[in-house]
Amino acid sequence: MPPPRLPARAVDSLSFLRLTSTRPMSPLAICILCLATVTSAIGAAPAPSKPDRTKNRGPEAVQIKFKLPPPPVHTPEQLLATLKLPKGFRAEIVASEPMIETPVAISFDDQGRLYVCEMRGYMHDVEAAGEDQPSGRISRLEDTDGDGRMDKATVFVDQLVMPRGVMALGEGALVGAPPNLTYYRDTDGDGVADEQTVVSTEYGTAGGQPEHMVNTPLWALDNWIWTGGGAQRYRYQAGKFIAEPAPGARGQWGLAQDDFGRLFFNYNSDLLRTDLVSSPYYSRNPNVATKSALNFRVIVDQSCWPAGPTPGVNRGYEENKKRPDGTLASQLRADGSLATVTATCGATIYRGDLFPAEFRGNAFIPEPSGNLVKRLVLSDTAGKVTGENAYAGREFLTSTDERFRPVNAATGPDGALYIVDMARGVVQHRFFLTHYLIANIKDRKLEAPINLGRILRIVPEGAKPATVKLPKESAAIVPLLAHANGAVRDTAQRVLVERGDATVVDAVKKLAAASPSARGRLQALWTLEGLGALPLAPDVVVARLQDKDAKVRAAAVRVADRMLALELVKLTKDPSPEVRLQLAFSLSAQPGPEIEQALIALLAAGGSDLLGEAVATGLRGRELEFIETLLKSPTAKNAGIDKSRVLPLLAGCVVKDRRASRVARLLELVAAEPAASPRQLDLLSAMAGAEQKKGAAPAKLFYLDAAPPALATLQATDHAKARKSVAALDARLAWPGKPGVPPPPKVVPLTDAEQALFEKGKTVYNSLCIACHQPGGIGLDGLAPPLLDSEWVLGKPDVAARILLHGVGGPISVNGTTWRLEMPPLPQLSDEDIAGVLTYTRREWEHNASPVAPGEIAKVRAQFQDRTRSWTAEELKPKAPAKKTVQAN
Repeated sequence: MPPPRLPARAVDSLSFLRLTSTRPMSPLAICILCLATVTSAIGAAPAPSKPDRTKNRGPEAVQIKFKLPPPPVHTPEQLLATLKLPKGFRAEIVASEPMIETPVAISFDDQGRLYVCEMRGYMHDVEAAGEDQPSGRISRLEDTDGDGRMDKATVFVDQLVMPRGVMALGEGALVGAPPNLTYYRDTDGDGVADEQTVVSTEYGTAGGQPEHMVNTPLWALDNWIWTGGGAQRYRYQAGKFIAEPAPGARGQWGLAQDDFGRLFFNYNSDLLRTDLVSSPYYSRNPNVATKSALNFRVIVDQSCWPAGPTPGVNRGYEENKKRPDGTLASQLRADGSLATVTATCGATIYRGDLFPAEFRGNAFIPEPSGNLVKRLVLSDTAGKVTGENAYAGREFLTSTDERFRPVNAATGPDGALYIVDMARGVVQHRFFLTHYLIANIKDRKLEAPINLGRILRIVPEGAKPATVKLPKESAAIVPLLAHANGAVRDTAQRVLVERGDATVVDAVKKLAAASPSARGRLQALWTLEGLGALPLAPDVVVARLQDKDAKVRAAAVRVADRMLALELVKLTKDPSPEVRLQLAFSLSAQPGPEIEQALIALLAAGGSDLLGEAVATGLRGRELEFIETLLKSPTAKNAGIDKSRVLPLLAGCVVKDRRASRVARLLELVAAEPAASPRQLDLLSAMAGAEQKKGAAPAKLFYLDAAPPALATLQATDHAKARKSVAALDARLAWPGKPGVPPPPKVVPLTDAEQALFEKGKTVYNSLCIACHQPGGIGLDGLAPPLLDSEWVLGKPDVAARILLHGVGGPISVNGTTWRLEMPPLPQLSDEDIAGVLTYTRREWEHNASPVAPGEIAKVRAQFQDRTRSWTAEELKPKAPAKKTVQAN
């Protein structure tokens, strides 16, 4: 189905894996090496014709299970009869074909008009015929008679190739159609765009793999426009756009926020994740090893309960049995229904005022392969969000119509829940179709029709929702910042900020101070931030630091500038763990003794297991000094500090920074701690690389100027755990004259041609791979494997080339962690493309492996030209690289 994950930037050039450490994900996954090329960025030749990618898609000989007749094609009204909802709710058709076709995303503007992104070129047949044609469009729908059903459609923008995102903005909409993110305006009011501004040329790649590209622009509470699966965020100010890097994953298809601005997203086989804090906090210190607040898994249980058999899933051929860990090895239950989610996407957080109160803040998650929408009840404890299924053994919305394909959800300005139904039989892209699914599609005649599309709204029985249209005057919009419906509040904020109307600042200040609604005060505070009014109104922020609502206080801490640091340090005893956590993130990047003592007080008080990370993210270059300060702190504070794990986190940062004098000083501090004390053991473990997993590539040798006396002190211990860590640490250290240690390696400079390949690969990585594999190649836990020190990167280059050319399937170990994966072949990549990315990944991040020439790739291609199936890890058997030594600064 169309949910994408990464900002794909090359024409059919992604190398993705199904990744998870516990069970197979859907076949949309993340690449083990992310070896790809950016044709638009590096001037490569035009993309070749599509190769046959179905050769490696599961067993070729398939038996159709759960033999069922072709499903009937339902009219919109007939579809309603197939839907099952909880008692007290009903579904209504808002729009359908021929008004719209293949809708994948929607966005309401300030007048209640609905912009619809129509991906009309998607999967006309199993060969994806026509997806390179400009058949996509953005339509603007209107309900002119107020009956709740759209009756007027205007093509706002057409001639788009596979558009994948729309967001109402100003007099038009922001539209994502690879490779561009473009702001289209309707300046004469006829509903048709007549002016356009290209915001970014890095919004995916024209012709790129549609399941793996950036999508869903969203104006969030913090006044930044975030995107699903994207590596940038955007700001619209004074009629202009600015962009900056935005690290993190942010899912595969779809992006949403809650009332407090937390971003929510998901992956095909993972119902819901969130960033508990804004991801740029972690960018401040890339040496922090753990990023627990990002890509936070909201729910572990991935089960789902369709209304009946769902045979048309990609891995329906798998046997219905359990693995040793208790998870199902197959996608289908014995009755033919989908057992665990495989295509979740387009999640939303219900923020309306139409449903009963218990629904507010719930997550609604489409699962198109199961023809259902799931409801999760979310809980917030100390700033952490967890979820549970709202119903046992059933779902919020199910359908027996196999062409009911919900791919997106949203809260409307009328308070209703809107569901975007792509309405077609084939939702898996050709790139990942298995032989099994192709056989089902053909047998059950699911390729046609391709011109359907529905938008539903779910309302309580008896409700008569009315769309809220914002007034034209800015002053009249201000009160709507406190509206009971979050969708209305967001639109009011966006309109006021995009206008930049300074005349409303005083009114917004009053609302921030006096609104009886905490959500109103919060929205007003962020509106002032978007208007640039907070630096001139510190009294507003100071007042909100004492707000009775913890969420408002936390937001005030976040927007406070450095001039208010002394006000912030007064909050270290705030009763809310969430406020104290935000204080740790906000204060840690600021110097000064008062700040240090405030951070120590926050760590000592505890209340959140994220405090250590929050402090470490702001201490880049000051980690060693703060370790010294912490080690001098009173014994009474030790428990909270030690529980935060901040000391080993900071020690790991010092080691990763690889400055010999600072590592030697850290050794002295560790040796000075009481022998075998908890703190000494934690610090030793961190320095020794305790995070190294069994089977991982050997750690790099770290060269010091001379033998550190502190090491000898530590080696005198008789504590078993301490001895083990000291021995591991000793094995990582080298100095002139140390027995058995080779001299520092000689780094062979790259030739001009090799350097050109390296730069080509660097462009690819920073454009495509960085969102998931991160700037330092460390990957994301549960999502993308590390490239740093990976045996697959540093081993024989022909192994990685074989993976790219023919794919790899089955469990595979990366740095000691087993990932279950399914990576498709990419024989269409040129020899130079593959050689360039391999050269980059083998020489970046202190790697010193050999560069790779295009000729080497050509030999591998020729040697295995007749291979028609993917490799297994056992067949590839890469050998771990020899120990690599790098001279410290």
